[in-house]
Amino acid sequence: MAYIIAEIGQNHNGDMDNVKKLIDVAYNAGCDAVKFQKRTMGFGFYKGSERETPWGVLPYEQYRERLELSLDAYDWIDGYCNDIGIDWFCSIWDIPALDWYEKYFSHLDYIKIPSAKIHDEPLLKEIGERDFKPILSTGGSTYDDITKAISHLKDPILMHCISVYPCPNNKLNLKMIQTLQRRYGLPVGYSGHEVGVPTTVSAVALGATVVERHITLDRTMWGTDQSASLEPHGLEKLVKDIRTIETALGTGRREILPEEQKKIESLK
Repeated sequence: MAYIIAEIGQNHNGDMDNVKKLIDVAYNAGCDAVKFQKRTMGFGFYKGSERETPWGVLPYEQYRERLELSLDAYDWIDGYCNDIGIDWFCSIWDIPALDWYEKYFSHLDYIKIPSAKIHDEPLLKEIGERDFKPILSTGGSTYDDITKAISHLKDPILMHCISVYPCPNNKLNLKMIQTLQRRYGLPVGYSGHEVGVPTTVSAVALGATVVERHITLDRTMWGTDQSASLEPHGLEKLVKDIRTIETALGTGRREILPEEQKKIESLK
C-alpha cells in the first residue's frame, strides 16, 4: 500500500491551534503521516523583499520567522502524533536543523529533502553519513542532478515532483514515475502540487509507493501553498480513492476466479 503523507508544511501560519486541527484532519482521513518544514533562522536564508502578511508588511526574514514553529512546538507534535497513532517527520533545509532533528530520529521513519536542496551537497552528505531514511524530491532537477544527489544518500526514495504551485495537469508528467523507477531501480513516489484528486490517484496506478499532498483547513487562507493544497474533504477523497485503486490493481497474474468459472460453466 502507498504511504500517504499529508504535507502541513507551513500552512499552519505559525498557529498551534491550526497545527492540531491539521494533524487531526490527516489522521481522520486515514493518512500515514504528517510532514512539516524545518529551517534554521538566519542560516543560509534568502534575503527577499518585504511581504504583505496577516501581521502587516514585514521584511522577508521576519515573515519567515513568523511561520517557524518553536522547538517546544515540535516536542508537542511528537507527543501528540505518538498518542493518536500517526507518523510525523520534516523536510530539513540546513545542517543545524538536521542536528536538531536527530533528537527525534530514534522513533521517526523518514527525513525529507525538498527539491530546493537537491544541489546542497554538504547537507546531502551529512544526511548520507547518518542513520536516516531519506525521501528525495526531484522538482526542477536534471538526471545528472538526481544521480549526483543519490550518490550521497543511503537507499533514498525518489519523489517525482513538478515545482509549480499549483501545477496544471498538462505539466504533471506522471509517466516520469516509471521512468525514474527504470533508470535508478529505487522506490519512487509522487509529490503533487496540482488542484484536485484524480491525477494523484493515477500516480499510484503508475507505481508510486509514496504519495504526498499539501493540506489546508481552507484554500482561501493566507499563505503561498494554500491554493495548491487539499481541504479536509478532498484529502478524505484522495485516501479513499487511493485505497480503492490499490485493491482494484490486483496481483497482475492471470487466473480464473471461482466466480468466473461458475459463469463459464453456465454458458457451455
